[in-house]
Amino acid sequence: MAPMGIRLSPLGVAVFCLLGVGVIYHLYAGVLSGHLAAFRHRKKVDLRDLLAVSMEAAVLGGKEVKRVRDENGLNEKAKGETREGAKELLTTGDLLSHRKMFNLLKNTFPDVTVNSEEHDNEVDPATWSRDIPAEILDKIEGGREVAAESLTVWIDPLDATQEYTENLVKYVTTMVCVALEGKPVIGVIHQPFTGFTAWAYVGQGSNMRPRSSYSISPPKVIVSRSHSGEVKSFIHDAFGNSTIVQAGGAGYKVLSLLEMPSSEADSMDQADVYVHITFIKKWDICAGAALLNALGGHMTTLKGDNIDYTGTPVNKGGLVASVGVDHKAILAKLPNWDPEKH
Repeated sequence: MAPMGIRLSPLGVAVFCLLGVGVIYHLYAGVLSGHLAAFRHRKKVDLRDLLAVSMEAAVLGGKEVKRVRDENGLNEKAKGETREGAKELLTTGDLLSHRKMFNLLKNTFPDVTVNSEEHDNEVDPATWSRDIPAEILDKIEGGREVAAESLTVWIDPLDATQEYTENLVKYVTTMVCVALEGKPVIGVIHQPFTGFTAWAYVGQGSNMRPRSSYSISPPKVIVSRSHSGEVKSFIHDAFGNSTIVQAGGAGYKVLSLLEMPSSEADSMDQADVYVHITFIKKWDICAGAALLNALGGHMTTLKGDNIDYTGTPVNKGGLVASVGVDHKAILAKLPNWDPEKH
């Protein structure tokens, strides 16, 4: 008996081919549709809105900082030590400020990465008031939207905690910085005990400006009072008989380089250059970097490299910050120094 075979009519072959093409089409269309849907749902953030929320967060956190200090409810404790052996303190003011600032930012922009100096599992329902201050509306154009995934927000809920516990409140700030692809573009530095808020949006505007004059022959250099290490000898090697100002808080040190309103100026130190020669965290310096960049200034490592505000929170290259002077000339005077070895 002859073996049996399957024989398709021309119509059957055509139907089979059409079915195959249909399956392939639907598979391809499904993949394409998925990519288009992902593109359509890519989260966008208006940077002017983010500036307004950042200011609101810094002020909201600052109210907690001031309230805790006024009520003397600090409950301070050590959370560790710096590389130089100085205690790193944590207070109720740090935690409550963090809770307000972090949650306000995350509740408003849930797809943006927010890094804070503090960590807390408590959820706060804080929501943005939708208010954009008049000074921002006057100077900053809206409508510049960027992908949320390209942004990293750094917040310092209470800068200068050591000084805060000593009631040296002029040094205390709350800070928010927005980095776009690792570059600081928005900076907010708020002083809780005066109510003054400095802000800047790189390439758009700021409520700050450089002073009318600076000196680098020699410069007045501002440094940390609690993490100074060997910075005094470093400064003298670089600039000779330079005046050194010791102060608390990285935010305060950046403001000391700028022209402050007359109502704040009397309580502020003035400096020409800010130098830090050991490790420092990015939430301490990012907001100041944005302010300086917006005003034509610079904040770099000791070697003159730009600092990347993504990834690890530690900046290991030290820093030099200036505005209104020749930053490269400042860098050229610095002795060789490796912060990782000190």
